[in-house]
Amino acid sequence: MNIRKRRLQGWYPGRADEIRELLGGWERGHVRVSKTGRKAVSGVAPHAGWMFSGLLSFNVLRCFPSDVETIAVVGGHLPAGGGLYAAFEDGYETPMGIIEADSTLLDFLRSRADITEDRSPDNTVEIQLPLIQYLFPEVRVLWLRAAPSASASVLGGILSDYAKSGGRSTAVLGSTDLTHYGASYGFSPQGSGEKAERWVREVNDRMFIDALLEQNTLKALELGVKERSACSAGGAAAASAFAAKLGINKGRLLGYSTSLDVHRAESFVGYAGIVYEHDTSIQH
Repeated sequence: MNIRKRRLQGWYPGRADEIRELLGGWERGHVRVSKTGRKAVSGVAPHAGWMFSGLLSFNVLRCFPSDVETIAVVGGHLPAGGGLYAAFEDGYETPMGIIEADSTLLDFLRSRADITEDRSPDNTVEIQLPLIQYLFPEVRVLWLRAAPSASASVLGGILSDYAKSGGRSTAVLGSTDLTHYGASYGFSPQGSGEKAERWVREVNDRMFIDALLEQNTLKALELGVKERSACSAGGAAAASAFAAKLGINKGRLLGYSTSLDVHRAESFVGYAGIVYEHDTSIQH
């Protein structure tokens, strides 16, 4: 069995007992975020170290149905012309063991799109894996990355075809952080201080979030690239397009924060949690 090794050190706990203790505390300390009668088919979550954005990602995943059988995690960190990537391994290593890859989904994608093998170390997918394994011990996962281009929307459509094929129940998690602001990232159009922080929260990040909530994937992709409002807009676009193909026409903002909420610094990053849900509640 060919296993993809974990490569991130210090981004999340390195031992199974530490992960279970931390996530158990999150689970006990926060009410379930999915509303009665609603089930998320996809979501968008950040991919910073857990101390910064892990709880937000955890709460997005908690909105997925407990019996979901496959989760496609779509990360990014690719240039606009970068295409689509997938890990070809049979499984993925985490401190809690091995997550089995959905090889059937991989074959399905490769028969319908040009998929390049992903051999690069990258946090956009790995950071989500222990969260998924804790919440869904029996689930299969497919490691994907999508460039911020039309190919991301195409990927979302193909994933929806798989979900509708009558096989394994499937959800999609798009993995992206938002604006990377400050000297560390070479991006300071509003200078520094309170003015810059307010602009990131209320303008640059908000435009990207609104585009995703409105299911305007083309606008989200454009904002991610031209306005630098997301580092992995392709992952978010794939999750949005997947939901749109399943008949969902809007998203729900679960939470928003920045790294400044945890650690004050000159440079900072924005994070958002978004879910796309079927509303099965009965209206009276």
